[in-house]
Amino acid sequence: MLRSMFSAVSGLRSHQTMMDVTGNNVANVNTAGYKAVRTTFQETLTQVVRGGGAGGADNGGVNPMQLGLGSSVAATDLIFTQGASQVTGRATDVAIQGDGFFVVQDAGGNDFYTRAGAFGVDSAGNLVTPEGLRVVGSDGNPIVLGQGATDIAIGPNGAITGKINGVGQELGQIALARFPNPGGLTRVGNGLYDAGGAAGEAIVGTPGDANGLGGLQSGTLEMSNVDLASEFTNLILAQRGFQANSRTITASDELLQELVNLKR
Repeated sequence: MLRSMFSAVSGLRSHQTMMDVTGNNVANVNTAGYKAVRTTFQETLTQVVRGGGAGGADNGGVNPMQLGLGSSVAATDLIFTQGASQVTGRATDVAIQGDGFFVVQDAGGNDFYTRAGAFGVDSAGNLVTPEGLRVVGSDGNPIVLGQGATDIAIGPNGAITGKINGVGQELGQIALARFPNPGGLTRVGNGLYDAGGAAGEAIVGTPGDANGLGGLQSGTLEMSNVDLASEFTNLILAQRGFQANSRTITASDELLQELVNLKR
């Protein structure tokens, strides 16, 4: 069989993955805290038809002859550029201006990380995400504002103030975490990331401190950083790449048909 047919099949698969990634980016264009994903291709195996050799006193050098065998997806990389801020007016909505992730905790005590700061207060006075995960403070424990807390405000350094029984006091301190390689985080859905070995050790601190953590802006949400113009361009590129590889399969099939018909 022709190598070109198998190369084209690998190209179809690669561009289908690119279409899947681009479609997911477009679907999350209005998702708070969503970070766009980029598809990177790479060449697969290469067959050496003839080896190369260095030149000598009596003969010249020969370059190797190699034939490629298609493409594959090398990586789907997260792009952690800053998303646009949307003013909501809710005191518990917080956007990170700069590097860092909010630390949230599930019922089992497992830590996750997110850029989406759409927080609220539950009936027990916990600062929680829309999914019910509790926001972790600088002391490593979930933040409990207390029942009946009013006039809640969050400062740029993550300090939460409010009134309980009419008395103003500090209710908690939001912590942020950053990683040496944020691209190594694992997406687990609902805008959450799980730390793995590829991301490195989490550096946890207060917003705006010397660890390179960004500050907080209360009353706003960080929206998706998806650029629709770029995504629509990627859709066209994926479609045309898919069509070109399909045409390669068609041309290879016609060559095989000619070969089969040689006996006639």
